[in-house]
Amino acid sequence: MARNYQHLGVYSDWVAAANRAHRLYPEAPPGEETRQKLREVLGFHFAEERPRAVKVERRWRRDGLVGEEVSWSVGYGPRTHAWVLKPEGVREPLPAVVALHDHGGFKYYGKEKIADGPDETPPVLQSFREELYGGRAYANALAREGFIVLVPDVFLWGSRKFPLETIPEWDRSVGSAIHAWWKGEHTPDEIALFHSVCAIHEHTVEKYCHLLGTTLAGVISYEDRVAVHYLRSRKDVRPEAIGCIGLSGGGVRSALLQATCDHIRAAVVVGMMCTYGEILDHNVASHSWMGLPWGWARYGDYPDIVACRAPSPLMVQYDEDDPLFTLPGMRAAHRRIAAHYRRMGAPKNYVGEFYPGGHKFDQQMQESAFRWLRKHLVGRG
Repeated sequence: MARNYQHLGVYSDWVAAANRAHRLYPEAPPGEETRQKLREVLGFHFAEERPRAVKVERRWRRDGLVGEEVSWSVGYGPRTHAWVLKPEGVREPLPAVVALHDHGGFKYYGKEKIADGPDETPPVLQSFREELYGGRAYANALAREGFIVLVPDVFLWGSRKFPLETIPEWDRSVGSAIHAWWKGEHTPDEIALFHSVCAIHEHTVEKYCHLLGTTLAGVISYEDRVAVHYLRSRKDVRPEAIGCIGLSGGGVRSALLQATCDHIRAAVVVGMMCTYGEILDHNVASHSWMGLPWGWARYGDYPDIVACRAPSPLMVQYDEDDPLFTLPGMRAAHRRIAAHYRRMGAPKNYVGEFYPGGHKFDQQMQESAFRWLRKHLVGRG
């Protein structure tokens, strides 16, 4: 009897038809062939991926850290703004981590969601952090562990967001209707409206990506590689000891950066790992285009992306009650990644951790991730 998919209904047999047309989610083993297929799917790579016209916008000292706001051009759109955080009083070069903000359906801010800068944290972000990050700015906590931490905005968020007046009228009208139906309890009206409009606008952006021969995942991973090159240009960074970390949409960014950037020494993906097959009958609607690069399902599964640079060290943290995924799908992803690392002769270079609770990167998870990053970037855990 054919399987019934809850959100496909009378079209449930569409899945089997697609699988006959082209086998879905074949195993894509680690190595250059898989990486090349991924590059082709993402569709946004350049021979030169360095930041342009870098500026230091301001500096500050706060709570034992030295901070800088820097900006650069990625070659299109408004300038990217990023925060650099490092321990006060340290003279020697340090290992570095790119801390990647989440999607969160929250595009008004980017870096501010996971880091404290020179100004007071907006109240709306305090409640956001309570829900997802155990109530703290984890990028600052990571910097206090002895790392230089770069927290960049990325395409569609913060300094890189689309102005509301640029967004097509149709998207604004539909977004306004959604906003009237649903308003965040702790979110100022202006910001809530912006997020409602952006939820619709992301689909339009992906259409533009297809017209331009690329994908949202490809554009975002390119901009994150530019951020890595910025870190490598700094004299206070050990260029051979750079990692990345992120929750949710930040986990997608971390997975793509691990897959596409040879300069990443260790990557942490949090709350963003499952097989595509299990997402298919669970919660497609809530997912961003970031984690669904067009056409990849013909070449491999999502876990194959993050494992394609094995044996490069990788940690994945899974939330057992995450509403975005099923537990069987997360466990299947864990087994698939572990098998890739065994095949490459480095089973210990992959660590998968399962935690009770919903979609989050709480302080217990953060501390474990920080220890693991110290082990691989500093040599002690």
